[in-house]
Amino acid sequence: MASATTRHPAGGEIELAIGGMTCASCASRVERKLNRLDGVRATVNFATEKAKVVYDGGVTPGELVAAVENAGYTAELPSAAPEADDLAPPRRRLLLSIVLSVPVVAMAMIPALQFPGWQWLSLALAVPVVLYGGWPFHRATLANLRHAAATMDTLVSIGTLAALGWSVWALLFGTAGTPGMRHGFALTAGQGGTSTIYFEAAAGVVTFILAGRYLEAKAKRRAGGALRALLEMGAKDVAVLRDGREVRVPVERLARGDVFVVRPGEKIATDGVVEDGASAVDASMLTGESVPVEVRPGDTVTGATVNAGGRLVVRATRVGAGTRLAQMARLVEDAQNGKAEVQRLADRVSEFFVPIVILLSLGTLVVRLYADAGATSAFTAAVAVLIIACPCALGLATPTALMVGTGRGAQLGILIKGPEVLESTRRVDTVVLDKTGTVTAGQMTLVDVVPAPGEDRDEVLRLAGALEAASEHPIARAVADAAGEGLPGVTGFAALEGLGVRGAVEGRHLLAGRPELLAEHGQSLPAELERAVAGARARGETAVAVGWDGRARAVLTVADVVKPTSAEAVSRLKELGLRPVLLTGDHRAVAETVAASVGVPPEDVIAEVLPSGKVDVVKRLQAEGRVVAMVGDGVNDAAALAQADLGMAMGTGSDVAIEASDLTLVRGDLRVAADAIRLSRRTLRTIKGNLFWAFAYNVAAIPLAATGLLSPMVAGAAMAFSSVFVVTNSLRLRRFAPLATGRDRRPRHRPRAGGGGDA
Repeated sequence: MASATTRHPAGGEIELAIGGMTCASCASRVERKLNRLDGVRATVNFATEKAKVVYDGGVTPGELVAAVENAGYTAELPSAAPEADDLAPPRRRLLLSIVLSVPVVAMAMIPALQFPGWQWLSLALAVPVVLYGGWPFHRATLANLRHAAATMDTLVSIGTLAALGWSVWALLFGTAGTPGMRHGFALTAGQGGTSTIYFEAAAGVVTFILAGRYLEAKAKRRAGGALRALLEMGAKDVAVLRDGREVRVPVERLARGDVFVVRPGEKIATDGVVEDGASAVDASMLTGESVPVEVRPGDTVTGATVNAGGRLVVRATRVGAGTRLAQMARLVEDAQNGKAEVQRLADRVSEFFVPIVILLSLGTLVVRLYADAGATSAFTAAVAVLIIACPCALGLATPTALMVGTGRGAQLGILIKGPEVLESTRRVDTVVLDKTGTVTAGQMTLVDVVPAPGEDRDEVLRLAGALEAASEHPIARAVADAAGEGLPGVTGFAALEGLGVRGAVEGRHLLAGRPELLAEHGQSLPAELERAVAGARARGETAVAVGWDGRARAVLTVADVVKPTSAEAVSRLKELGLRPVLLTGDHRAVAETVAASVGVPPEDVIAEVLPSGKVDVVKRLQAEGRVVAMVGDGVNDAAALAQADLGMAMGTGSDVAIEASDLTLVRGDLRVAADAIRLSRRTLRTIKGNLFWAFAYNVAAIPLAATGLLSPMVAGAAMAFSSVFVVTNSLRLRRFAPLATGRDRRPRHRPRAGGGGDA
């Protein structure tokens, strides 16, 4: 795709892979730089590290790349990007930093470990951590400074280099290098002086921040997984008819107009029209329709759906990028690109905070020298300002809370993909629930058996199950599964196109299928069975009439039943102040029946919606001012999950839906959705609390350091305390408990939910 849009006489569209971005403010800077070019409209996605650029004929792709590089970053076509493990370098950097910094911190904090010459070993271990481990921060700082900008990288770089530089000075030119030196403790500047070293502060800050960045990079790497999973869903090869013979070829070689064969259980290779054969096609992954679609010659079929019945011969009408599957992939991509970037508070403030801290440090040095406080005291106070402002707590505020919150979520079956998800949960006011596989079980189940007067219910089910066991149709499997094992055999079995099946069981000639099938064979339904059929259709269920030996014997109703926990889940979502909306590709009658059973009012039911329509529904709600969460499980939900402000995928669903979502509910229990929102909101509050105290600590401590009331040693201890506080505050998330346990829940009135579906 990229190569096709690289050059165009009238412009075009291009996707660039952007390298070197370390925070949301970097993405904003690249976006502003690109949009300054005439005729260019660019959107930079920090999570996927890509820029989607629309440009006119006056701009070349080379100029776009040059604009990004002038901003201090790299740009290239995704197809030209290496496929190697891009996490390997930061992983090596992190592991080396951990190995080297642990003994440095231990020796500084435990006096018993301070053997003669320990400070020189600390120097040898800390220098590689600060210079090699911290090189990404130093490199980003240099790039940002060339453009008069500052980020968290600038804080990390200056703070760690200052701590390292002072410590080296104290070793070489002060008294810190004296044999037998132990860490002294001084409250004010000038008392500790050149006998104090801060290798543990420099190495520890680098290691902590590297750990947070590595975890963030792992989460970002999954951002493109939805598209890969979508494109991998299609068939890999196909049996094409050539001169009357079947020739197996890779699906990429399939051309429009080719005729190919699809056997039972196979995926349909591409969009097409049925030329021969009849079958039931399971299209739930694309349409959300729980009942398989009956197809016959002249009907259209969609690539990646599954042939659940007989042999089909299909003529390809769309291939490659024109297929419905490829169109859905583009929908997911567009929805992801359309998401607003969440600017992290620490990155926004650091743009102003860093220059102010540097000026304060320089001002402290100049003022104290002018006041004749002595060079050592002046320099010590200036270094104390830099160290007290070193953003260890700021860097830990988000990743520690996120690690604890996501770790607790994983124990409860909730997977949170990144900190930007948490912002969305705070504002969500509407939850769109996909019906099939989310509110319902997602598979056909026998709901009821209504026997004709004088017939035995168990005998009817046993014989009908024996007949249906010979069929591959999902409705037939539901009946056969309900009948159990040890069923008698069937002879003379035949599937009747679009009507049902027939066969002989224990000498009885059975028919099972639509009531019209029995009517064709003179087996009209008595009034009781007619009412059962009408009732089933009114509820959106499928009615299967069964008859033998000239008489209609029973009606079996089959449906995708409501999960027993769905009504309680909807009630819990309402308790959180959320408005549940039921969305489905199924018929209106089915949707309203399900909605009534779980407590969703009819006005909040949206039925008969295709995949692209689901995206439109989410967009419409957003246009009304709603902040929308979407809960789904199928491929047909992937684009809507990506478009929603918060996407929640059932872990029992498709990989595509899971990759496109922000939250994954591993257990497939809709009640977990309420717990996921509560946990996300709690984690976000913890992160914001951490950031507040980290900034408040700086605001209170910097003036003390500037006036000489804090030595660098005390500054380092205060910085360490702020980090401990942030970590301890984050660990409180480990006590989070789901509502089902009764813990972590205030007593409140819970509205009564509607009854569950008949199972």
